[in-house]
Amino acid sequence: MAEIPTPYKAGKPEPKESAEDLRARVPGWGADLDPADRPSYPREQPGIETGAHWGFPERQQEKWPRERSVEHAFVTPVFGTSTPLKGASGAMRRYAYKYSEGRAAHWLLLIAADRVDAWESHLSSFATLRPDNPVTETGVLSEFSRHGIGSRFGKKRTDLRHQWIDPVIVGAPWALAAGGLAAVALRTLRKHRAA
Repeated sequence: MAEIPTPYKAGKPEPKESAEDLRARVPGWGADLDPADRPSYPREQPGIETGAHWGFPERQQEKWPRERSVEHAFVTPVFGTSTPLKGASGAMRRYAYKYSEGRAAHWLLLIAADRVDAWESHLSSFATLRPDNPVTETGVLSEFSRHGIGSRFGKKRTDLRHQWIDPVIVGAPWALAAGGLAAVALRTLRKHRAA
């Protein structure tokens, strides 16, 4: 069997410092060393078999370099491949993994990459026979046909707090895109008439 990489060894790792050194350096270290102070004590006694066993699983093959946190030595043995990185959003996600998971930049870049990925998908849908329809896919029509407006009065719904900005977040990008296309079409029409 191959050597098990350090981060995924079964069992307790060997301490780098002795208990005495840690107790001298860290105030309060070892407060739970006495088994009687631990809630899990009876199940931790040697000789009680839990039936749990663990071996390092066979590693999944990487077909392309996977994004991986800087905190980890390698990718987990099994990982998802359903949505490979692509386009500008993929580049943003790859760049986000240069930062530690403890930094806000890591998570903010991933959130921004999700928004960019959504717009990449919207734009690529226009190259298909069934492009995205923002009116039906956002559920705007159900507001009028399924008592959407009436369900907001006299209720303690948490989504009422952000309801005022939802049309801006959902509708404004579509309105800006439509305005941009209209401006390009008008400019092209004027050039065509002038020529």
